[in-house]
Amino acid sequence: MKKTYYSGVTAALIVSMFLLSGTGCNQTKVDNESFSVAFLTDIHLQPERNAVAGFIKALDTVNSMKPDFIITGGDLIMDALGQSYGRADSLYKLYQETVKKAEVPVYNTMGNHEIYGIYSRSGADPSHPEYGEKMFENRMGPLYYSFMHKGWKFMVLNSVEDTHKNKYVGLVDSVQIDWIANELENTDPETPIVISTHIPFVSVMTQRYGGSTVPNDSSLVVYNSSSVLDLFREHNLKVVLQGHLHVLEDIYYEGVHYITGGAVSAGWWKGPYLTCEEGFLWLTFSERDFTWKYVDYDWVVEK
Repeated sequence: MKKTYYSGVTAALIVSMFLLSGTGCNQTKVDNESFSVAFLTDIHLQPERNAVAGFIKALDTVNSMKPDFIITGGDLIMDALGQSYGRADSLYKLYQETVKKAEVPVYNTMGNHEIYGIYSRSGADPSHPEYGEKMFENRMGPLYYSFMHKGWKFMVLNSVEDTHKNKYVGLVDSVQIDWIANELENTDPETPIVISTHIPFVSVMTQRYGGSTVPNDSSLVVYNSSSVLDLFREHNLKVVLQGHLHVLEDIYYEGVHYITGGAVSAGWWKGPYLTCEEGFLWLTFSERDFTWKYVDYDWVVEK
């Protein structure tokens, strides 16, 4: 499979499925403070399906491109939701060992597949010290956090909520909303902001494939995203990096790009998903804006 880089420009309003490139509005000249970031989402690492070799190939490609850092978009493993503790533990260890091949810092976002034992078939005891989100928190770090890099603020959010009914939904909870509000209160309104979320805030996939009047399910998108986005109304939110859906979207609205980043695993290591190849986002940031492209890292599925 030939490695392909996609490029192009955005207009005043773009809502597109599989638009293969984009650029921020009011693009500025890239200066000496420009930097690049790789966004790798939906890795679904497992010992089966040659997934380890595939992830290593993706990391090798990222390393050769020399970003400042990597952000993962969640669903790092496959999976902890309905598995035994032993299986979930082994997958976390496999991810932690394999991701060491990255030659730059890695900032992780939690996905639904990182939540341990909330499906009854797992047999997990809710009193287990690593039940639910605790497994991610104990092994990977905070469920949500922020950091600054060369004048840009990155906010990594937890958009997955256990319903305690054998199901998860897309939700940013009230504790986290208070944290976001506090973060923004202490952030210059002109500071450009990037959000990373596993479950999308905005998507048109359901409308594209189900029909223009078909609503999104609460497990596919964050159902209180409007309330979250309202917090950023007086701030310089530039891009929301999203995962979960394994498709590539760039939805541009009210000055914000909502980019769903495809999937490192594409169709869960079985080949393309809805024509979207295995790949990752490559974003280049300047002082006030950014450009992006989707990188197919030239993976060939074993037959």
